[in-house]
Amino acid sequence: MKFGVIVFPGSNCDQDVHYALGSVLGQNVDYLWHGDTSVSGYDCLILPGGFSYGDYLRAGAIARFAPIMPAVIDFARSGGLVLGICNGFQILLEAGLLPGAMMRNACLQFRCQWTCLKVDNNATPFTNRFREGQVVRIPIAHGEGNYYADAATLAQLEANRQIIFRYCSPDGEVTPAANPNGSVGNIAGIINREGNVLGMMPHPERCAEGILGGSDGRELLASIVDWWERGERLGA
Repeated sequence: MKFGVIVFPGSNCDQDVHYALGSVLGQNVDYLWHGDTSVSGYDCLILPGGFSYGDYLRAGAIARFAPIMPAVIDFARSGGLVLGICNGFQILLEAGLLPGAMMRNACLQFRCQWTCLKVDNNATPFTNRFREGQVVRIPIAHGEGNYYADAATLAQLEANRQIIFRYCSPDGEVTPAANPNGSVGNIAGIINREGNVLGMMPHPERCAEGILGGSDGRELLASIVDWWERGERLGA
């Protein structure tokens, strides 16, 4: 499987993603520069975490207009797999590939910590190695992870099972105390209706090996590979 990791000015998790995919999972992976205009030949694109363009104006607002983004949008709309992590999630929201918006954390603090996530939907290319309802541990590191969507959008996300991860307690209870940023509905990750674009604030690449304190992130990345190797196609 061939992955492309998109590097924007200010990205700082691109090398972590590249290492997790290439060295840990043994996949083919390239860096793609924000100034590129083609993503031809790739099976999955990853928009990594960081502070693209310094987060000026609003996190992801400038990166959304990077030269590579029209190709990313076309790739996604044609069914290609796209994963946005942290700042990558923010960029996908700004680009209109996912619904909703990000606000400053409710605590007005940058939060860098381990979080527990409840898997709400495991029938996706990104979560098929998990069990529905399983609790996984994946760290966060963000100042603008407070996901917001209006009531109508939230109802659609619920109805279509597009909410993939929710912040929860270690025993799987979705409570305000388990929410590190004030995100509506404790939402930590959502997918588009077609099921090929996932955005999540937690960082799976930061827990892809036991030496890092956990390996649940490896299972998410390996889910993508498993899905692709089985030759599954969305909507088939």
